[in-house]
Amino acid sequence: MLTSLQVKNYRNLKDFKLDSLVQVNLITGKNNTGKTSLLEAVAIYASKGSFSFVVELLRSHGEYFRIEDDNASHLIALNMEALSSLFSDWKIGFEINNTISIVGIDKEATIEIPDNSNFVEIKFVKYDENIDSDTENAGVVNKRLVISDYDENNMDDYKTGLYISTGDRNQLIVLERNIFFPRLIGKVLNSNKFEFIKTNSIDRDNNAVLFDNIALTDKEKFIIDALKIIEPSTERIAFVGKGSRDRSAVIKLSKRNEVLPLRNMGDGINRILTIILALVNCENGFLLIDEFENGLHYTVQKQLWSVIFKLAKRLNIQVFATTHSEDCISSFEQVLSENKKTVKGKLIRLDNVNGVIKQTEFSPQELKIANEQNIELR
Repeated sequence: MLTSLQVKNYRNLKDFKLDSLVQVNLITGKNNTGKTSLLEAVAIYASKGSFSFVVELLRSHGEYFRIEDDNASHLIALNMEALSSLFSDWKIGFEINNTISIVGIDKEATIEIPDNSNFVEIKFVKYDENIDSDTENAGVVNKRLVISDYDENNMDDYKTGLYISTGDRNQLIVLERNIFFPRLIGKVLNSNKFEFIKTNSIDRDNNAVLFDNIALTDKEKFIIDALKIIEPSTERIAFVGKGSRDRSAVIKLSKRNEVLPLRNMGDGINRILTIILALVNCENGFLLIDEFENGLHYTVQKQLWSVIFKLAKRLNIQVFATTHSEDCISSFEQVLSENKKTVKGKLIRLDNVNGVIKQTEFSPQELKIANEQNIELR
């Protein structure tokens, strides 16, 4: 579990640090204060800098799309333009201060983690290619060397790439080819366990995969219990359809003989299914929820927070969620007060002060007082 996180040069988080993260962290703030950027930074850290996941983030923002162009110089320019959106001020630079840096610290870890495995760095670099001159393999690139010390006057002599480092694993992304990756289903390979639920996200294909992972296990009961928040007569659910794609959820109610399509029962129950499926699939990992309250009536939010607190503790999951809703903050505070002896939670408010993102953290007691006195915290 992360107890501290430092983010530099990622989107509008130019130099941002949180020093006392806990098990359940609720993040609030006005628009353009870096709430989603913070979730994305945690996800990149959890993915161990997976470039496939980075491309997925770009696609979800509409910042990257498949390029139908075979011209290498065009591809480099278009890829650099897309990737520059990850960097603060959309800046393309090769200096060390233009590096995206995400550093996580776990002061409560029971296993010692090497210092070189708790960070992700992303930067543009110049590199040189060693071309094989052997007759049999003539023209084949057999080695790429990142150039750390070069003269600005001869930058054109080298190629431009994206370099991702996690200390124990480095990757050079060649930009003169299409960097498109197919849409990911399920977890990113070689990553920590994590699930990222984006705003208004109900990914039925991914939900089907997540359900398959826990079907016929004790975790299936957690799903049924959560759906009972909306529909108390829920007995079972399943995913039906032909093949591995385009499967949809159906629900069996105790008061009905037939099964019903879950999508016909409203956004609330589908949102809860998405959240709890994600939660039970990231044991010993991270759950990230953007705009927690979306699709949820304020009357069910306290019950859902109760389930999240209980399962986060039981499955050792660290939760990061964002919100714009005072009802969400209020229900979070009520559940936190009821569980403060077993699960640690806190509210973090982000503010954009002249382009610099600053945080204010509220202890459970401060949050309780603010809630009781109707003090605005969003």
